[in-house]
Amino acid sequence: MALREITIGHSPDPDDAFMFYALTHGKLDTGGLKIKHHITDIETLNHKAVEGELEVTALSVHAYGYAMDKYALLKCGGSFGDGVGPIVVAKKKMEIGELADDRIAVPGTMTTAYLLLKLLLINFKFEVVPFDKIMDAVLNGEVDAGLLIHEGQITHKKHGLRKIVDLGTWWQADMNLPLPLGVNAVRKDLGEATMRQLAVLMRQSIDYAMAHRDEAVAYAMKYGRGMDAGTTNKFIGMYVNKWTVDMGEDGRSAISQLLTRGYHAALLPRPVHLGFVE
Repeated sequence: MALREITIGHSPDPDDAFMFYALTHGKLDTGGLKIKHHITDIETLNHKAVEGELEVTALSVHAYGYAMDKYALLKCGGSFGDGVGPIVVAKKKMEIGELADDRIAVPGTMTTAYLLLKLLLINFKFEVVPFDKIMDAVLNGEVDAGLLIHEGQITHKKHGLRKIVDLGTWWQADMNLPLPLGVNAVRKDLGEATMRQLAVLMRQSIDYAMAHRDEAVAYAMKYGRGMDAGTTNKFIGMYVNKWTVDMGEDGRSAISQLLTRGYHAALLPRPVHLGFVE
């Protein structure tokens, strides 16, 4: 009997690689599912989710507002910042208010980072740049500032860039909730049984990585773009935390609050109703 093939998509960054390691590298009994691995940048995954291309995918919380009809959320595997999040950097010191007059490189208009910056600044000039090219764009003067996701949040100083604002710090001060950045979702047409099976496997994958941290971090380093083991581990620790294991009521509330604010600010086309694999 042929195995049922499930394609899982995640972004090429250490925290996603850490979480999906066991599930995509034969460490778990998948119960008759053949797992296929698809890695691409988060904005591409967001657009694929809108089209329903992948059975299981990481996607931005922002993008879920456009993909909720096709996907249900998993309660585990989310990336939540605890007082930390995407940051805006520039070569020179400036105040937050000055950013509205500058050209800011962003990693995509469906990323949660972009939604947060819109909520903070309302209007600003932006240019979409691949996430791993944003620091170079700022350093080369192609833009005035850059919105950094992934490891640039902790490596920007080495490149001579200044942090202007941390959107995670701003969010927590404003909302007193963790910052929901990324989530994992399962396509609804797989059926209830397979959706639940994949939810269990995702939790097992995270538990495996936590229990075999050195092994999983060593694998995740492949996606750290030059980070050493210590820095990779530090970055993973920023976004793989208690809310990743189970987002709980705080996590659900944070997602709901962010997407509701996005809708009320006319940044989402319709109210978002959260649907979870129970």
